[in-house]
Amino acid sequence: MKKEFRILSPNGILGYGFPEESFNIGVAQKPDLIAVDAGSTDPGPYYLGSGQPFTSRSSTKRDLEFLLKAALDLNIPLVIGSAGGSGANPHLERDREVLHEIAKEQGYSFKVAIVPTELDKNYVAEEFRKGNVVSLDGAPEITERDILDTVHIVAQMGLEPIVKALDEGAQVVLCGRAYDPSSFAAPAVRLGYDEALATHLGKILECACIAAVPGSASDVMMGYLYEDSFAVEPCSPKRKCTVTSVCAHTLYEKANPYILPGPGGTLDLSECTFEQETERRVRVRGSKFIPQVKKNVKLEGTKLMGYRTISICGNRDPFFLMALDDVLEGVKAQAEDNFKSKNIDYKLDFIVYGRDGVMGALEPEPGVISGTKEVGIVIDVVADTQEHADTVCGAARAMMLHYGYPGRVATAGNLAFPFSPSDAHMGAVYNFSAYCLLENEHPEDLFKCTVYEIIDGEPENTEPARLSRMKGGLNEKTS
Repeated sequence: MKKEFRILSPNGILGYGFPEESFNIGVAQKPDLIAVDAGSTDPGPYYLGSGQPFTSRSSTKRDLEFLLKAALDLNIPLVIGSAGGSGANPHLERDREVLHEIAKEQGYSFKVAIVPTELDKNYVAEEFRKGNVVSLDGAPEITERDILDTVHIVAQMGLEPIVKALDEGAQVVLCGRAYDPSSFAAPAVRLGYDEALATHLGKILECACIAAVPGSASDVMMGYLYEDSFAVEPCSPKRKCTVTSVCAHTLYEKANPYILPGPGGTLDLSECTFEQETERRVRVRGSKFIPQVKKNVKLEGTKLMGYRTISICGNRDPFFLMALDDVLEGVKAQAEDNFKSKNIDYKLDFIVYGRDGVMGALEPEPGVISGTKEVGIVIDVVADTQEHADTVCGAARAMMLHYGYPGRVATAGNLAFPFSPSDAHMGAVYNFSAYCLLENEHPEDLFKCTVYEIIDGEPENTEPARLSRMKGGLNEKTS
């Protein structure tokens, strides 16, 4: 085991971009690993449900061209977690195609591992009937119907599948849905570094320079792993890590600021220390790892809820603002009366910016805030078909446009529309239907990786099995 293991994290999500200058500074340090987390549930359930990647193909290709060239030049691993944003088979397939395209254009040769994580929903339903699927704390109780209605279900892999892929000689590992720190931690743990320190470092590196000052998800961070500690430092001379910035990033995105559960066990950060080692570098010690007693993996799944149409408008009439609640309730009542004889299943809602558009029901100061001179309103309709969503949204927009209220003078219309057409068809709407744990004594068996060679830009098998046609990382025979 080397005294220092260097990890280059280019950005918070593959496709977010990074300055070439920062990347070159990082590459010049001769890292032992380039790793990037390509996904998140932060953008909501749409991307997993639709199979659409979170970042564009062109931006992903731009980033990957830099990463792949550097990894091959340095002869080090490149590990990508949660491909395409959500890590389901369509997302993994998109990024695999981009990888092949770059390899062909440049004539590269390397061994690649593809690790799917999508599961067959019938297998998950069977495990639910056995009592092996339990909802996460705070999530709604999952039902078998939820599982069977799910479009895509992914399992969140830990370290083991990446370690196995590297053991089989892969230099590039492209993963489906992965625990965020796994892509950074697995290669180091494979070489004997402490799992707690490697995972904690991965937790910081997966967001790149968000842990720096000023923070950014689009700049390069370097991590330095040692036997008893780790350090982080941004590559851009315009940024620095401070005790506060690194400590704050350690604490965020957790229900308990000191405890971070994940695949295989829990990261205990209650005894961590943070030291300002240089003006731009922070050293961290004291991370602990508590192995799981009962093994499980987190599942994420989505189902189709309907179709959405929205209309964006605004108003700055003080009399309208005073009557706003009455106007909105009146429009809802008119719409309900208008469509009560029609077979339309819909939900009509209003998002009011300048009042509670950001916080919604959690807004601590409900009502139009004193001094507000204008509001922006999003008319939001979700219905059983796109045509029905269009119909209800159009009707609600017209009703609000000409709705009467006390003090109203102008009769030409109550609303200002920034766009024409005023209504936007948003398409399919998805919701998280599975946010739960699958108990399994051998979770690593859920992830079946395929390792193959790309020689002079051509895969050894000219037509590798397309992931978008597969049922998932666990096929029916295995289940």
